[in-house]
Amino acid sequence: MGEEGREKRLGGNTETANEDFAQRRAAAREKLDAIDPHHSPGGAEADPLRKDWFEAVYALAGDDPAGVPWANLAPHPLLTDWLEGRRLTGRALDVGCGLGDNAEALSAAGAAVTAFDLVAGAIVWARRRFPETTVDHHAADLFDAPVAWRGAFDLVHECYTLQALPEALLPQASAALAGFVAPGGALLVIARAREEGEIPPRPPWPLTRARIEALAEQGLAIETIEDIPARDGLVRHWRALFRRPAHRRPLSVKLVRVDRRDAAPPAEP
Repeated sequence: MGEEGREKRLGGNTETANEDFAQRRAAAREKLDAIDPHHSPGGAEADPLRKDWFEAVYALAGDDPAGVPWANLAPHPLLTDWLEGRRLTGRALDVGCGLGDNAEALSAAGAAVTAFDLVAGAIVWARRRFPETTVDHHAADLFDAPVAWRGAFDLVHECYTLQALPEALLPQASAALAGFVAPGGALLVIARAREEGEIPPRPPWPLTRARIEALAEQGLAIETIEDIPARDGLVRHWRALFRRPAHRRPLSVKLVRVDRRDAAPPAEP
């Protein structure tokens, strides 16, 4: 079973914790690995953006979330941990939203959330799972996103998208992510981690510290980079927060940390 399968135990969802789900996921992952061209020489040329493979994932899954390796039916635990005690205001963008759990967590924390995924089927599924949601879902391409999204978000959240892309695409993907961040806004990245000399033979491709730090080359400043060791069923991860300078423009909205007992963020001075 892949690392996604092992991480299911942390999702907080009863279905993902049962043995039947685990067996279905393992069987689905074996089939998906077999059709992933990036598991064979020449894969980058056959499906450079991995779009065909991602679409195949959702098509083959049918209505079974076990067929989507990253769908744990709960927010990622490192996002949940980061959100604890925080109240978000302003606009947030969830990149590669999948079945929608991370987007819902951001929304529950107070943000006005836009979420997008490359695969239209994922968006349909997310809307079906959360029929009362206030999240604005879109099928969109990270490399060809709506112009109106540029510089429009106070928080951009990216979990596992970068590590799913070939190394050659990471500079372009990083620039696209940074481009969504408004002046004074932040980019939160959650990804598996590896050492510089470790070369993963097949996707997903965990990120090196240098690759994480390179996000700061896109007009963002490093605020925190957490190197989180393997624990509780999770492999080693990065959780990194970057911020774009405000450029003299006063923020009307911002991220704040408050006591969980507070019903609203503190007033501006």
